[in-house]
Amino acid sequence: MPAVQLLLLACLVWDVGARTAQLRKANDRSGRCQYTFSVASPNESSCPEQSQAMSVIHNLQKDSSTQRLDLEATKARLSSLESLLHHQLTLDRAAGPQETPEGLQRELGTLRRERDQLETQTRELETAYSNLLRDKSVLEEEKKRLRQENENLARRLESSSQEVARLRRGQCPQTRDTARDVPPGSREVSTWNLDTLAFQELKSELTEVPASRILKESPSGHLQSREGDNGCGELVWVGEPLTLRTAETITGKYGVWMRDPKPTYPYTRETTWRIDTVGTDVRQVFEYDLISQFMQGYPSKVHILPRPLESTGAVVYSGSLYFQGAESRTVIRYELNTETVKAEKEIPGAGYHGQFPYSWGGYTDIDLAVDESGLWVIYSTDEAKGAIVLSKLNPENLELEQTWETNIRKQSVANAFIICGTLYTVSSYSSADATVNFAYDTGTGISKTLTIPFKNRYKYSSMIDYNPLEKKLFAWDNLNMVTYDIKLSKM
Repeated sequence: MPAVQLLLLACLVWDVGARTAQLRKANDRSGRCQYTFSVASPNESSCPEQSQAMSVIHNLQKDSSTQRLDLEATKARLSSLESLLHHQLTLDRAAGPQETPEGLQRELGTLRRERDQLETQTRELETAYSNLLRDKSVLEEEKKRLRQENENLARRLESSSQEVARLRRGQCPQTRDTARDVPPGSREVSTWNLDTLAFQELKSELTEVPASRILKESPSGHLQSREGDNGCGELVWVGEPLTLRTAETITGKYGVWMRDPKPTYPYTRETTWRIDTVGTDVRQVFEYDLISQFMQGYPSKVHILPRPLESTGAVVYSGSLYFQGAESRTVIRYELNTETVKAEKEIPGAGYHGQFPYSWGGYTDIDLAVDESGLWVIYSTDEAKGAIVLSKLNPENLELEQTWETNIRKQSVANAFIICGTLYTVSSYSSADATVNFAYDTGTGISKTLTIPFKNRYKYSSMIDYNPLEKKLFAWDNLNMVTYDIKLSKM
């Protein structure tokens, strides 16, 4: 066996053996070179006893067989390597001077570096491809969402077109139900239960009046007031809501819209104002010269208020916008024609910014109202323990002229409005079949319960106001601006 093969065999034994083999080389008695290997046992610290010899021999034979197989495989690999080496040397001699081992090592190192670079580039390409697949998936989802939004917009446009066509024919739209969406911090109060009147601490009894004493039927079947539609009286009927406009974005989820019941130049009874009140810095007031412009969504002017307003309690009266300043109990008079603040007044002790809101929330602590006699403010105080307080305001300087404290808890009702000096409350902002459930007469100081049907068509009424010039209720119901016809009758 050549010396090179013996050295490789020794390395193999070193690898598969106990890692402690020793190679000795010496001439024998005849003068021939002799190689001797000594291998320490990998498992035994000392030689076994005589009784264990056969077991040890058997184990050694098994190990020897295994090592013999490994040795044969190694010899085969060595023969293959020698053939390859011989072939390479033959090629090198034919090609030119033989390279030194150092040159082969350098070439091998270069090839390894190139291989590593190719593997790195492969991994980077795989990562980039994976990112592209992920981006493609995201874009496909976005495409689906945009397609769905386009379909929704198309349906809304078609619905709006149908609604405009109905309005042109003088018909009311069919009832549509909109998913209920309660803002954070709001509480719903269900339709008032007459069995719990003690909660309101009412001192009056339910008054029943025969319809024959109050109403008469028109040829068309609609209720009419005995005293006519222009005079004051008690509320006896609220009609179905008529939708005039739908807000375009979520900022119009709730808001306030109004017309001036006592218009001054340059405004007319058609001039309409609208405020979207979703947000923390509400300053924009949209002005529409004509009702048709309002219905089509084309404002003639946009006012920017000098300070933000809060809640849906604003009103327009005698050419001025009256509103509650954000996070304050201050009522502000803003003259629309000159775009200047004409007066400011704190409402003494009034709760604000969520202390005594209506049941739907929305920071509706201070609610301004207008009736035949002028300007009012609806609120509550700690002293009143959450009951509704009414104050008549001077429209010029906002001084309180007179105040009434009711027995109706403000947070138990969804909204309130004033007609002919009487406060009326609505039982629920989200129930489709709510009621006008309480009335408080400032002339007598007496409260009473009512059960006048009131429809929340879109199930989220955030503003209800009375316009004494048009004898209608204006409301903002879940993005929709609606009106209600009403009937009044004197007792």
